[in-house]
Amino acid sequence: MLPAMTQPDPNQLIETIAQRGYATMPLLDPATCGAIAALYGEDARFRKRIIMEQRAYGQGEYKYFAYPLPDPIAALRAALYPPLAVVANAWRRTLGEQESFPPTLEDYLALCHAAGQTRPTPLLLRYEAGGFNCLHQDLYGDLAFPLQVVVLLSRPGHDFTGGEFLLVEQRPRAQSRAEVVTLAQGEAAIFPVHHRPAMGARRPYRATMRHGVSRVHTGVRQTLGIIFHDAA
Repeated sequence: MLPAMTQPDPNQLIETIAQRGYATMPLLDPATCGAIAALYGEDARFRKRIIMEQRAYGQGEYKYFAYPLPDPIAALRAALYPPLAVVANAWRRTLGEQESFPPTLEDYLALCHAAGQTRPTPLLLRYEAGGFNCLHQDLYGDLAFPLQVVVLLSRPGHDFTGGEFLLVEQRPRAQSRAEVVTLAQGEAAIFPVHHRPAMGARRPYRATMRHGVSRVHTGVRQTLGIIFHDAA
């Protein structure tokens, strides 16, 4: 069972992400983190395994869950979507875009599936000593929900050292800006998939975002990634 979750405040998220490029919140207790991390060894729950070195993505591996998702993962994805959809729609209005995201995950996934994006994208990631993840964006088709969530399942300083979550924002006519996001076990980072609105001198613009993980020095680091659009 998933513990009761405090819903993120969309207005606070809009303000925090505007200031920092991301937001954090406590999400899972240690027991739930351990139970989700243990799913990594149950191959039947996953549709695909990626070894990062084979694709020049970094060093480590990750697995995409298959449908039906495990109950805790499905519950988290469904619960987090509605407040994030409020943020996503506010972003679209800021950027002068007309389309809107529906209020429930079920309705949004129906749009994805109608567009041929039917493969689930929530995943577990695992890095051992020396592992890292290159800067990237999680885009899997024409439809992309603009926010995603990563939850640290391991205990920093105990299960692993190093392995900080990284965000880099590319700004027009300026050097890129990097953020190192330090998470506790069970803490989530909420961040843009590919861009976010930022205020320029005259009007809002799309600030391009990429994310990754710095090198793990010791131990094993595991995370849960929750992406809301499915893959083609």
